[in-house]
Amino acid sequence: MTMAGRRSLLYAVFLLLFVTFVSAEVFLEERFDDSWESRWVQSDWKKDESLAGDWVHTAGKWNGDPNDKGIQTHTDYRFFAISAAYPEFSNKDKTLVLQFSVKHEQKLDCGGGYVKLLSGEIDQKNFSGETPYSIMFGPDICGYSTKKVHAILSYKGKNHPIKKDVPCETDQLTHVYTFILRPDATYSILVDNKDKQSGSLYKDWDLLPPKTIKDPDAKKPEDWDDKEYIPDPEDKKPEGYDDIPKEITDPDATKPEDWNDEEDGEWTAPTIANPEYKGPWKPKKIKNPNYKGKWKAPLIDNPDFKDDPELYVFPNLKYLGIELWQVKSGTLFDNILISDDPEYAKKLAEETWAKHKDAEKEAFDEAEKKKEEEEKEKESDDDEEDTDEKEEKSDDEDAEELGDERKEDKKEHEFDNEHKEEDKKEHDEL
Repeated sequence: MTMAGRRSLLYAVFLLLFVTFVSAEVFLEERFDDSWESRWVQSDWKKDESLAGDWVHTAGKWNGDPNDKGIQTHTDYRFFAISAAYPEFSNKDKTLVLQFSVKHEQKLDCGGGYVKLLSGEIDQKNFSGETPYSIMFGPDICGYSTKKVHAILSYKGKNHPIKKDVPCETDQLTHVYTFILRPDATYSILVDNKDKQSGSLYKDWDLLPPKTIKDPDAKKPEDWDDKEYIPDPEDKKPEGYDDIPKEITDPDATKPEDWNDEEDGEWTAPTIANPEYKGPWKPKKIKNPNYKGKWKAPLIDNPDFKDDPELYVFPNLKYLGIELWQVKSGTLFDNILISDDPEYAKKLAEETWAKHKDAEKEAFDEAEKKKEEEEKEKESDDDEEDTDEKEEKSDDEDAEELGDERKEDKKEHEFDNEHKEEDKKEHDEL
């Protein structure tokens, strides 16, 4: 390829990328700079019960860039609720992309890391777990049973969870979660820019009644043979089969030497299971030549099904909210994006999470190493304290024993003196 050709190709690629990102419509992009509090409203929910948690602006204990900050839950056993508004929009005829990063520094054992898209007008100061939402998306962890990505869609006033299982990350590092909803009612769920689940709103959520149902009036034909195997009509029971006993006398049994027939009765050998006995005879089974398979009622169109070409549409999206209950706090949210362009979202994840993930992992490993060393040092100090306590206790015990010995000596001395006085008195009387 000539130099001019290469330049033309590079120019075309640059132009394509430029057009792609310029055409992307971004409804919310939150990097959590120092002015973040001017855009977010912390709810008063649970404050009157002293159960409302606070949010801290931080890059976390370990990170790849100390200047890349997010907001982190603070104080254990608390409810957290915070929201931000953006220009109201509808995703009709366009792709909806929701993306954010989350890190559970506290080694989360029970709590959420999801966000919610809210529609219409809400009172942000009273935003709570009871506030209706349009989409809830993100990881949720609780014990050993719940470790999944929620994808819950609201349709006609009812919340519908995804029917597929989408596992979430469970470590203490930052991960990026992306939900893509397209105008053809298909979706994709990505974790760290990798596709973890995809499909259709029609199949993976129960938003609408099924298109087809089993015919309730259908009945299995009387001549329908659904037995896959049948007894072999040509198989015959062997002669003498029924004469084989279940048990036989143990051929290895011998009469005990101390057995007394007069006192113990006549000795009889014990019986054992007969290895030749195979149970009641049954003819072997063969494939049924008339087998038609398991009968199923035929499917018919569901009279209750009515398609909705706008099944994917959320007409007045206006807020993003984070509402959680956490036993252990320490979850950090960052780089929240609502857009119509999956490529823009991918690029954002590469510029933030992907750029810093290796450095963050190194910082985490270093923090874990330091923590382990501190724990070992503490154990060593505890062992030394235990040794000192044992030595002090031993010294106290020795002193106590010495004191007891001195008391005994004193008692013996007093006893001797008493006897000497008695002997002298008796001697004087004599």
